[in-house]
Amino acid sequence: MARAGTHIRQRWPLAVLAIFVVAGFLFVAASVSSDGSDLRPAGGDIGSLLQERAQRNEQQRSSARELQDDIDGLSSSAPGVDTKDRDKVAELQDDTGLTAVKGPGLRVTLTDAPRNVDVPGLDPNVLVVHQQDIQAFVNALWAGGAEAVTLQGQRLISTTGIKCVGSTVVLDGVPYSPPYVIEAIGDTAAMNYSLATSPEVTIYERYVDRYQLGLKVVADETLTAEAYGGTVSLEHAHATS
Repeated sequence: MARAGTHIRQRWPLAVLAIFVVAGFLFVAASVSSDGSDLRPAGGDIGSLLQERAQRNEQQRSSARELQDDIDGLSSSAPGVDTKDRDKVAELQDDTGLTAVKGPGLRVTLTDAPRNVDVPGLDPNVLVVHQQDIQAFVNALWAGGAEAVTLQGQRLISTTGIKCVGSTVVLDGVPYSPPYVIEAIGDTAAMNYSLATSPEVTIYERYVDRYQLGLKVVADETLTAEAYGGTVSLEHAHATS
């Protein structure tokens, strides 16, 4: 029995050492993950956390735009590049959303129904704005000849992904909460007509009348769509026969 007790006492220091090693590893991992910031939601709620993450993402996008401008400037002055190739690249940048656009257009704001709306037996998902609602307005604006479209201030291009996650909409991996603001630069009369004749937009307007979903469309003469600041490479694609 004495030997067994001695064996147990000898194992205790090893167990304590292992606990300290694991705890130290967790502290270091948390410090690296937070990059010096608080890992808890700013202000103690998810909404504040989403806002903080969106602001951080916008700062990174701004830095990316500045770097892209530097790259474009160096590329345009690089020796050995054919002038026709440079002109072709410049022409494609406008169509792909890699340059800023300013001009008149429409601002569309979509919001969830007020919290006091209570319809017995109604699916609560009906009372919130979904990805398909946003996509309906974006598609209608494109169909109306929009030159540039933004959502929550972020430029939309052909590879932009918009999806619902819970009660938020995720745009290029960044979650945003309502109100959702879509801005489109182009012929306001043509875009208004496209909105008015879109079947999907008409369905949303019915929910506006029935359940008080928010919808506001206004014209603005001085809209700005910043250049797309994200990656343009395709991560998931396959050829089809």
